[in-house]
Amino acid sequence: MNNIPSPSGRPPVGRLHVLTDFTFQQRHSHAHLAELAIRGGADTIQFRQKEGAIRDILANAHAVATVCRAHGVPLLVDDRVDVALAVGADGVHLGQTDMPLADARRVLGPEAIIGITAPTPALARAAQAGGADYIGFGPVFATRSKANPLSVRGLEGVLEVSNEVGIPIIGIAGITATRAPDVIRAGAHGVAVMTAISCAADPEDAARQFRSAIDAVAPRP
Repeated sequence: MNNIPSPSGRPPVGRLHVLTDFTFQQRHSHAHLAELAIRGGADTIQFRQKEGAIRDILANAHAVATVCRAHGVPLLVDDRVDVALAVGADGVHLGQTDMPLADARRVLGPEAIIGITAPTPALARAAQAGGADYIGFGPVFATRSKANPLSVRGLEGVLEVSNEVGIPIIGIAGITATRAPDVIRAGAHGVAVMTAISCAADPEDAARQFRSAIDAVAPRP
């Protein structure tokens, strides 16, 4: 149900989304994390920077965009439609309090990938009806990357929402390489990961473990 390709002109929705991070670790820049994650098998990079001057955010986003273009990997920007537009990203991932989907589509155009965080089946249905390309569903497990995390949805929540929508579901929050196959089996198309890779001793190897775990249950064509 969840392996429906993106409309013509948009890159396909990847299975291993890696979020860049400079909050929980400072060993690697956003761009270096993107490089390491892609080497390990990430097929989508999401630039995530919540704080800082806009010039600094743009500089970091441009650097990540350069890495992604060099490898032919889609780049999404977390929350910021303006940053995505400025750096020529492939799309955005929006939360429920970010720019509305319809407005983001008008700004970014029909070929942009737009993912929507939807922690309930009702919100997932609304996102699909509004033209979202994928659903970010979670928190599947407990996470420390949110100051005020929502109630954990669990694998049962993934299964429930997968029965409600026909666009790809990306499981988010608390997902490890060991847990990733169960998330896929529960109905998700893929997973989104941040600290499990960014804070790993070897981010490239951590990404490779996720890639192997995902490919074991959902082989790449």
